[in-house]
Amino acid sequence: MKDITEYTPPKVWTWEAENGGQFAKTNRPVAGATHDKALPEGEHPFQLYSMATPNGVKVTVLFEELLEAGHEGAEYDAWLINIGDGDQFGSGFVEINPNSKIPALLDRSGDKPQRVFESGAILLHLAEKFGAFLPNYPRRRTEAMNWLFWQMGSAPYLGGGFGHFYAYAPEKFEYPIDRFTMETKRQLDVLDRHLAEHEFVADEYSIADMAIWAWYGQLVLGRLYDAAEFLDVESYSHVMRWAKAIDARPAVQRGRMVNRAFGDPELQLHERHSAQDFETMTQDKIGG
Repeated sequence: MKDITEYTPPKVWTWEAENGGQFAKTNRPVAGATHDKALPEGEHPFQLYSMATPNGVKVTVLFEELLEAGHEGAEYDAWLINIGDGDQFGSGFVEINPNSKIPALLDRSGDKPQRVFESGAILLHLAEKFGAFLPNYPRRRTEAMNWLFWQMGSAPYLGGGFGHFYAYAPEKFEYPIDRFTMETKRQLDVLDRHLAEHEFVADEYSIADMAIWAWYGQLVLGRLYDAAEFLDVESYSHVMRWAKAIDARPAVQRGRMVNRAFGDPELQLHERHSAQDFETMTQDKIGG
């Protein structure tokens, strides 16, 4: 028996503000704004407020794929919401997403502005608006939806479960790491078995691939939690094949740079207002 200190939950839980590791200063048990801060707005029909975490990357990849496919009406302004600084608790952001999570979208393309929050809802909203990256055939469409909602339901075990306890928790304990490692590997196996028989998750490239790739594709490519070796990601050969194929797409490469404020400086485009921003970014890096 290992010598560990057993935790006995109190009769009524109370919040200890500094107990929570890296994100203790931004996590809290109540909703609502903490400060007044209006959101900036640009000239394009779509105003995206986000950060290049996996959930944010899903949406910027879709925007870039839409533009790559010739949908000029998909031009967007992307504004950085730095969740480490608590920008998601500003009053303007909370008006668009009362859940204070990125990404959040303001769609001004119709008669009245429409807020859209939750990354899966944003993907579906845009795919339906432009008639793109969502299969037309009912069976394939349903299959894409199956996998989109699989990702939405499964990834919290990867991020808030495995990612938190393996990478971010202030103390490392065997039980939660083992529990969520087991579940993460089970999910990778689910995906690997499916991709053994399919090029993409719904047989044609869709928002389901974008959503899943942002989490599981980047995980096996070694971009999340520094955990690729720990999870033995190379053993999921079909996931790896699929992840590399999507990673090679120019729109995906651009999308993962938008609203990025961490990691390699050459991959950071804090704000995006036109396609020219990518060219300017490259020139700045070369000039610097």
